[in-house]
Amino acid sequence: MPEFSPISIAFPIFPNITQLDLTGPAQVLSRLGNATVHLVGRTMDPVPTDSGFPLHPTTTFADLTTADILCVPGGFGTVDAMQDGATLDWVRRVGEGADWVTSVCTGALVLGAAGLLKGYRATTHWASHEQLAFFGATPVKERVVVDRNRVTGGGVTSGIDFGLRLISEIRGEAHAKFVQLSVEYDPQPPFDSGDPAKADPETLERYWALVNKAGPGRVEMVRAIAKRLVFDA
Repeated sequence: MPEFSPISIAFPIFPNITQLDLTGPAQVLSRLGNATVHLVGRTMDPVPTDSGFPLHPTTTFADLTTADILCVPGGFGTVDAMQDGATLDWVRRVGEGADWVTSVCTGALVLGAAGLLKGYRATTHWASHEQLAFFGATPVKERVVVDRNRVTGGGVTSGIDFGLRLISEIRGEAHAKFVQLSVEYDPQPPFDSGDPAKADPETLERYWALVNKAGPGRVEMVRAIAKRLVFDA
């Protein structure tokens, strides 16, 4: 195994994040070599996820103020996170000093709200894709988008692809292939319904009903947040 320089990875965690947005890339990035993964909360209290079980912070916003990689997960809690001053201040501060500023799913909207995606190409979950423009980013419909030191992944499961892509950028393609093999990432889904262009109308309608139930008027809420943060939305 080659000797790698140490690298720190910080994931902010906030109520109602999607745990796979974090645990997928965390599992992959933990194999960068000589890596330390931090789960950073406002306090050390357990943080509820939208999967019904909590995540436990390893440190707090006050105690961790720098990292080599910042990775913001998404989920139904991102609208609240974008309106939480402590969360945005921490993301902004760590992001301004990080070598890599990254996100998975709607974590990209939190990066945007912190002012860290203005002028960058980015992606996010397909249902929130258009909202990136509210924060001055250029939405790109790709599973993983790399623009300089900004790396963003699409929805949820794309976090694994994102992690492997980021490893290839940092440690090289050979090590990324090694990590892919080590986690046996060889996806063969039983259904071809993972993209809105492929899903049948009934499935798509059912998903939009879930989104609207979880946060009625979500798009307008995000637009209003962007305007309040002085973005031309």
